[in-house]
Amino acid sequence: MLEIYFKSIRDDEFKEIEDFKVGSWIHITDATMEDLTILSEKAEIEIDDILDSMDKYEIPRIEHSNSNILVYSRHSAELEEGLHTTTLTIVLTNNFVVTISPQKSKIIDNILISKSNLATTQKSKLLLYILLKITQDFTSKIKGVRNAVIEQEYKNQKVTNEAIVVLTKNEEKLNQFLSSLVPLKNVLEGISTGRFLNLYEKDHDLLQDLMIAIKQSEDICSVSIKSIRSLRDSYQIIFTNGVNKTIKLLTAITIIFTIPTIIASIYGMNIPLPLEHHPHAFLIIMNIIIIISIVSVFIFAKKKWL
Repeated sequence: MLEIYFKSIRDDEFKEIEDFKVGSWIHITDATMEDLTILSEKAEIEIDDILDSMDKYEIPRIEHSNSNILVYSRHSAELEEGLHTTTLTIVLTNNFVVTISPQKSKIIDNILISKSNLATTQKSKLLLYILLKITQDFTSKIKGVRNAVIEQEYKNQKVTNEAIVVLTKNEEKLNQFLSSLVPLKNVLEGISTGRFLNLYEKDHDLLQDLMIAIKQSEDICSVSIKSIRSLRDSYQIIFTNGVNKTIKLLTAITIIFTIPTIIASIYGMNIPLPLEHHPHAFLIIMNIIIIISIVSVFIFAKKKWL
């Protein structure tokens, strides 16, 4: 779906318009090839340059094509099982700001309904503001995962399959966030060189804030991944220790029951044996078995094998 918005510095909110007005913001959500074809014709963008915007696995990067600046970014989104980020492409042309998302983008929707001092004619500032909101959203989601892991660490004293599955999913989510933040930081470093955009003084200040924010997000994400791995290693140690205790207990029980079995087997043999003519042979043998079993239990208990 293709939508066009315009907002001047004097306006309080983004207004949706019908025409491709110079200085407007073209936003395509749930992008289709038909939308890209219309955009290519109206905004004079080569369709081959924006085909990668349909790839939900695209890596963040910045490119210069003719007179257009293409910024491929990713932001957090729960789209399907196993995928926690999605592609958002930002294109700066001579006349328009274009954003393309293969799925619904809550970040863009929130910007469009917000009241700010942004203007669609301030292309560089709008680009940096979108990237800032993406970074802030990453930071918020990373903190949420970190808090969930800390809560799980204090609540779950027993190692369960569910706890391990939750840890694994959170680690995968953070790894996807980190794999988006690192190349996105490289994009910002490319912008800061001035090779792609001419930035005003206020834009430089916003860019510096953005680079600090993305560095903090990256650090928090890395620390959270290390915490998850440490907690998972602790779970593994606890689980292994529990397995060892169980094996030790079963081994001790097997030994205790093996001794009476051996005695009973011997007296089941059809050969001359001690006490075979004694009238109380059965009681004597049973008492011997019981005494040996009790002594074995006492020894194993003293050695903490039971």
